[in-house]
Parts: sequence; C-alpha cells; structure tokens
Amino acid sequence: MIKLLALDLDGTTLDSHGEIADSTRSAIESAENAGVLVTIATGRRFRDARPLGLELGLNAPLITHNGALLKFADSGETAAYSLLSAETTRELIEIGRVLDAHPMVSTDPRGRGLLLFDRTSLETPPLKSHIRWSDRLHGDAGRSGLKMVDDISKAAQAAEVVHISFSGHCLAMERMADHLQNALPGRVKVLKTVYSVRDFTLLDILPPDASKGHGVAKLASLNSITADEVMAIGDNFNDLDMLEYAGTPILMGNADHNLLERREFYTTLSNDQGGVAAAIERFILNKENI
Repeated sequence: MIKLLALDLDGTTLDSHGEIADSTRSAIESAENAGVLVTIATGRRFRDARPLGLELGLNAPLITHNGALLKFADSGETAAYSLLSAETTRELIEIGRVLDAHPMVSTDPRGRGLLLFDRTSLETPPLKSHIRWSDRLHGDAGRSGLKMVDDISKAAQAAEVVHISFSGHCLAMERMADHLQNALPGRVKVLKTVYSVRDFTLLDILPPDASKGHGVAKLASLNSITADEVMAIGDNFNDLDMLEYAGTPILMGNADHNLLERREFYTTLSNDQGGVAAAIERFILNKENI
C-alpha cells in the first residue's frame, strides 16, 4: 500500500507550459483523500516551489533544493535541512572562478530563502533567465529573494548555505561535474539536470547527505513510512536517487532516453499527456493501467 507520493515538479507535475493540468490536480487531491501524503520533490528553492505547494494544498512538507531542505508551504516551518560547510563553500566558489562558471548560492534555510550572486553574473544568460522567470512567478516580491553582492565568497562564508548551482553548455558542465567529484570526494553531492535539446545543464552542488532520495527518506522516516510504501515520479537525472529509493518508481514518458532504458522503473505518459494522473490512478487509486 502506498502511503507517500513524491512528485518531481518541472517536466513531471508541470506540463511543458509550466502549468498543472486539471487531471493532475484532481488525481493529487484524490490521492490525499485516500490517506496518502503527497509532496513535491524538486531542485527548485523553497521560495520558488512554495506557490505551487500552496496552490495544490499539499499535506506534507515540500522537499526542495534537491532534498537539502524540507519545509511546509503553508506555515513556512522547517522540518529538516542540510548545509554545505564554510570551507567546502569557499572551495566550490574558487573552482567556479577558475573554470569561469558563475555560482548562484542558496542560503537562509530557516527563513524564506535568499539567492546570492555577484556582479560578474549579471550578464550571464542563466542568471538573466532566472530573474525573468522569478519575476513571472513572484512579481516584484520575487526580487526580495535575490541579492547581488560585491564579493560572493565573503557573503557566502557569512551565511548558511544550502546549495550552490552552476549552469552552462552540456559538455562544459559534464567536465565541471567530473572535476568537482575528483576535487571534493565525499564532501559534496553533484546532481545534473540535463536538457540535451537546449544544450543546457544545471549542476546542483549539495551537502553529501542531500538528494531527492535522502529528502524522501527523511520525510518517510518522520512519518514511520517504509521505502516499499513510497511512490516517486520523475523525469531527469536528479530524480534517480528517489526513484531508486522508492518501492514504486515511475518515469515520465518525456524522460531522457537513457533513463527510459532502466527497466526496473515503471513508465507513464508524458507530462503533456497526464502522466502523473495516469500513474496515480493505476498505483494508488487502482483504476486503470498505464
């Protein structure tokens, strides 16, 4: 029996237009009415996941920052979090400087969340894109969650850092991921979200005890739920840990083809075809097969 459902957000719960389909919304509500805890497990910051958590009225804390921060959308109460050490933070920022990669530093796990960046990042496409997206999501209020600093290393050293992200072309980020794994073995978790068609990869650098899998496991433990009673749905490489943890792991039909070759995972429809709703109906509501 499934007692906890963990849903990736972008490419899974959201369709290709960034919207939640009525069928998805209805299926999530039905799962909650059936007694299932439902959460979002996302690489987004809490601040950026919260509006959707509130919109869906989820009955469990959100798993954000790829599992580094568990926080309730309605109350803002922090359930659990992990931090990068000050020394690791300093080294990550220095590696980024050497490789000409611009860090975005996520801080303030006990508050609403603050994203730090420096002046050298202002003209980079990823930051410009993030600011435009934040403006659409939050309006003017979104700017309060962004802070430009003169010295990113100094500012980060004075903060509680949940995670650091870098982004860029796929090949450059693949090389950077390998470099980080070799330079900081066992000290960080490096997660990749790859969009091959756009030649764009997002690297999330997390504490070693953080991932979506860790986050889902923490939430399950807090509620005395076993892995066999967990269902997880995702579409990208940063979902792997939680898919491998869950007793019922499901890939979206729009997932990367390398993931779809993993035969130990179930496959549902794409995010534009109601894949989340179809999976909930099959495995939780026992209505129909995918």
